[in-house]
Amino acid sequence: MFAAADDPIKILQLRLENTSGRTRRITATLYLEWVLGTSREVTQLYLVPEYESQRQAMLARNPYSMEFGERVAFAAANLPLHGLTADRASFLGRPGSIHHPDALQRIGLSGRVEAGLDPCVALQVHVDLQPGEAEELHFMLGQGASREEALQLVDRYRDEQLVQKALTTATQRWDGLLNTVQVHTPEPALDLMLNRWLLYAALSCRIWGRSAFYQSGGAFGFRDQLQDVMALLDAAPHLAREHILLAAAHQFEAGDVLHWWHPPSSRGVRTRISDDMLWLPYVAARYVAASGDDAILNEHIAFLKAPPLDKKEEERYSIYPAASETATLLEHCRRAIDRGATAGSHGLPLMGSGDWNDGMNRVGSAGAGESIWLGWFLYAALNQYADLCDLTGNRAEAEARRQQAARLRAALAKNAWDGAWYLRAYYDDGTRLGSSVNSECQIDSIAQSWAALSGAGEPAHVAQAMQAVKGRLVRPTERLVLLFTPPFDKTLRDPGYIKGYAPGVRENGGQYTHAAIWTAWAFAALGDGNTAMELFQLLNPILHADTPAEVDRYKVEPYVIAADVYGAPPHTGRGGWTWYTGSNAWMYRLGLNAILGIQRKGQVLEIAPCIPGAWPSYRVSYRYGQATYEIEVDNTAGAGKGVRSITVDDRPLPGRQIPLLDDGNTHRVCVTL
Repeated sequence: MFAAADDPIKILQLRLENTSGRTRRITATLYLEWVLGTSREVTQLYLVPEYESQRQAMLARNPYSMEFGERVAFAAANLPLHGLTADRASFLGRPGSIHHPDALQRIGLSGRVEAGLDPCVALQVHVDLQPGEAEELHFMLGQGASREEALQLVDRYRDEQLVQKALTTATQRWDGLLNTVQVHTPEPALDLMLNRWLLYAALSCRIWGRSAFYQSGGAFGFRDQLQDVMALLDAAPHLAREHILLAAAHQFEAGDVLHWWHPPSSRGVRTRISDDMLWLPYVAARYVAASGDDAILNEHIAFLKAPPLDKKEEERYSIYPAASETATLLEHCRRAIDRGATAGSHGLPLMGSGDWNDGMNRVGSAGAGESIWLGWFLYAALNQYADLCDLTGNRAEAEARRQQAARLRAALAKNAWDGAWYLRAYYDDGTRLGSSVNSECQIDSIAQSWAALSGAGEPAHVAQAMQAVKGRLVRPTERLVLLFTPPFDKTLRDPGYIKGYAPGVRENGGQYTHAAIWTAWAFAALGDGNTAMELFQLLNPILHADTPAEVDRYKVEPYVIAADVYGAPPHTGRGGWTWYTGSNAWMYRLGLNAILGIQRKGQVLEIAPCIPGAWPSYRVSYRYGQATYEIEVDNTAGAGKGVRSITVDDRPLPGRQIPLLDDGNTHRVCVTL
């Protein structure tokens, strides 16, 4: 199946071939289930199917939708239909099984097309083939802004030449994007994920589709897609730019943001989540540093306008109008910093109704709880924002923000250390969370990882904390990197809805892969390439399903990241929530940026590997415009890090930055560690 590049349509192309010695009738059946919103009940109530006999196309619309009521979905084939139905029950049978549908055990489909049924679309085509004969056919699935446009798309894509052109165009566009960076290392499983799969999942599912098997919402998350687009800084920086500006347009005048919103109306939820807005300056700074595009900081974007949340109001779901006031992206970043740079009694940022871990929504819900993880992240965001101020010539603002970061670092040094690792948070009443004195959630990985990633942790403490993570949260035999341990279960304290998950499931003490990747990156930041690569491979889905026994345990797709992996019996090692996870983008960056050390910085490429000492070498093909840089990294000294020399086209490079020239040539780069 592929998508046409310029139209809202997907095409399923099939080749039917008769390899027997007699004439055969082959039946091809397309079966789809329409789902509106998040439940089948909603679909049953509101979906209105229609069969357009002249075009032999099945249509469907939801006239009750305020935003999409005029749109019409369609399914059709390029050959005449021999059967159809819009009745799921008659197709599957009772009690119904998609594995053995009743309709495929008999001749013909029911032909029922009416509202009020359990809706589906099933289209059946018969093809008679002589011995050795073959025929290609295709089904179409798409949506038009109106009934007329939907039927026009059906007519257009019955043209075989147009279908082949669409396939060629789609393939070329994906190849052009996904082949920007190709790696060849001693680890084939790493190569398979970095070459296409991780980037494909991040872009197609997280950024464009925003929908998958475990979540069909279609919403943008403010912090979510901002993190995702950092994976596009080499292959598609223009898409990262577009999204940064889109995110800024969902910020209120006061500096806080919509936690998530649905296009096209941007109906969404305003919350007291404490980290959302800080991802805007953090990601904007990363984008500017990688692309060299500081002009984005002068782009003007409107704010959203609305009264603030009431004191007892945890969140508000609504459509929020745009304010008349616009401001530069840099000003949007400044307001985000001002809103996010709170401080409680320990001088640490307030946790609000959750930081990165939404499930800990009652740790600081009374307004006094403080987050250690957010302290590390705020420190990083302050320094990233200060870099933007330097770029725009605002030296006084830059210095003020760095001093603010220094005060925060001092508060963290004084109040975050628990004795062998860092705390996770303080509850509203000042009780410690993530401490050795707790019976549950004694150690949380993200508070340790970001002490390293932010650069704010005291080096000896960071090293000790990461060893605690390695000893208590990394489980090599089970291929797990836990978020924290022990899970919440019997504690009388109420950290939030995280406690509603069974112990060892999802955020409640299982592997939450997003955070597990931060753990691996933290070891790379400490210069430990062996551990960083070991953890990459522990997380690599290919190696969770490389034997029949592992397949039976893991149970989900081995070619995309699972957002979580269960960490407690009887489901230890079982994957959950695949495709739609920010782990795709972070895993890609972990491999490319942290381990292989490939970092674009404006018009230069920097290489700072942190690889296993046993790797003899690796290669990277990096395309910049019409030029290609073939990079070979020589690690025969076994160091795994530290660049000794670089040559470009056999000429020694005086520094450590490789100039990027869009000259249409292939350049040979040799890096010696």
